[in-house]
Amino acid sequence: MPNIQMLNNVEHQNIKVITARSADYGDNVHFVMTFPIEFRRIQACFPIFFQKDAGNGKFFPLALLGVEEGQNLFLGEDGWDASYVPLMLQRGPFLIGFQQDAEAPEGKRSVVSIDMDNPRISETEGEALFLPHGGTSDFMTSMTRTLEDIQYGHQMNEEFVDALLEFDLIESVAMEVELNNGAKRQLLGLYTINEDRLEQLDGEALSKLHSKHHLLSIYMILASLSSFRTLIDKMNDRLPED
Repeated sequence: MPNIQMLNNVEHQNIKVITARSADYGDNVHFVMTFPIEFRRIQACFPIFFQKDAGNGKFFPLALLGVEEGQNLFLGEDGWDASYVPLMLQRGPFLIGFQQDAEAPEGKRSVVSIDMDNPRISETEGEALFLPHGGTSDFMTSMTRTLEDIQYGHQMNEEFVDALLEFDLIESVAMEVELNNGAKRQLLGLYTINEDRLEQLDGEALSKLHSKHHLLSIYMILASLSSFRTLIDKMNDRLPED
């Protein structure tokens, strides 16, 4: 169980966060949730699909990093092998929590929290959260902005998915991988944009999607699918030599 604590400069004054990319720090995941706010950078590196949340059955977009559980093909011996790190990996041990506040909207306000059981937590190495004589470090200021982007991203995801469902633009897809040694892998449970339905939308529907900035996100997803080839190439590169 994670040990979530509200971040403060008294209890956590000496805490540091290790920022290196490694399986030891939880980066060995084959997908992460992504958000329209980062689609432009994501699509340049990773294919974007949708998946259904096992808990609530709602769709969410994801960046695919591998084709097997615990396989991150962009994580190597020398660290991260891509030009961009998704927001959900950037956040490390931090997350947004909520505190009761009668004066805040809906009676609660968001606060930065930290998982003290996360392997990135250290007192001897990494980036400091607070300055020696008070105030937050540049690292923590940047991390707060990342958390704000993620919080906004969740809202964007809901609006985006609702728009796609309104026009029936999400369809299931089975992705099959065949490696150079003849081995095959099949990815199930993924969804993508239904291009046929997209092409059949009338001007009013396209205008509605465009006005909400959803049309650009759709095209970013479609463009990202060319990155699926990168996953296959990386898997082939890891095959043992004959």
